[in-house]
Amino acid sequence: MTNTYLYGAHVRANGIRQHYLRFGGQADGRAARDPVLVIPGITSPVETWRFVAERLGRYFDTYVLDARGRGLSQADDALDYSLDAMAADVIAFAQTLNLAAYSIVGHSMGGRIGIRVAGQRPAGLKRLVAVDPPVSGPGRRPYPAQLDWYVDSIRQAQRGMNVEQMRHFCPTWTDEQLRLRAQWLHTCNERAITTSFHAFQTDDIHADVARIHVPVLLMMAERGDVIRDTEAEELRQLLPSMQCTRVKDAGHMIPWDNEAGFYLAFGDFLGHSLDH
Repeated sequence: MTNTYLYGAHVRANGIRQHYLRFGGQADGRAARDPVLVIPGITSPVETWRFVAERLGRYFDTYVLDARGRGLSQADDALDYSLDAMAADVIAFAQTLNLAAYSIVGHSMGGRIGIRVAGQRPAGLKRLVAVDPPVSGPGRRPYPAQLDWYVDSIRQAQRGMNVEQMRHFCPTWTDEQLRLRAQWLHTCNERAITTSFHAFQTDDIHADVARIHVPVLLMMAERGDVIRDTEAEELRQLLPSMQCTRVKDAGHMIPWDNEAGFYLAFGDFLGHSLDH
């Protein structure tokens, strides 16, 4: 397999240091397609998404962003970790790198960030893939996860964690997946994580969905109970053009559970298929 990784770098955008990895570049036909910005989930530094970025990098100029408070992006207890701040980070990142047009692929919290960005209608955004984003919010059922699961694993990772200790938190993952998470989880700021988790219940992303005017693909896991069929239908009522697909044999961490199914689910939505 061709290695599409180019480099890792930092940029100052929206007043903070943002870290990213770049894959693919603009050669071999990629310049004719919109760049792709990948926004991982609540406790997923960019290094844990390298395998997905490698595949995207075959066809697109691909940038994977560490959200504030994660990985190598700026992280301290004084930062604003709100959804609005993280959405502003993404818009500023694209502007700072002079990306005139781009697509977003956001997983979980990253999907909510992408929805908030799309609802603000920035000039450069052309498409959004929201991968199993929590659809909780005011007056809605809670996100089906426990904050203690995140906090306990982060604190243990900060002390030092091996594969078997991480397996307690992610029992179905491979040794390679567990090792990578154990290596990078300590970079997740606890205040950033708790703020984002509580915001799953207070931020109204449904209001954002109603304002979106670019094509949206909603990708859902078969397992995990993050998005029920009735909830997906509600989102489609708000945005009738939204495409919806559910990936079989996958929980919330879709590419970890069914990587081939994950790539297949994109179809040619981004302008080129990912399944070969």
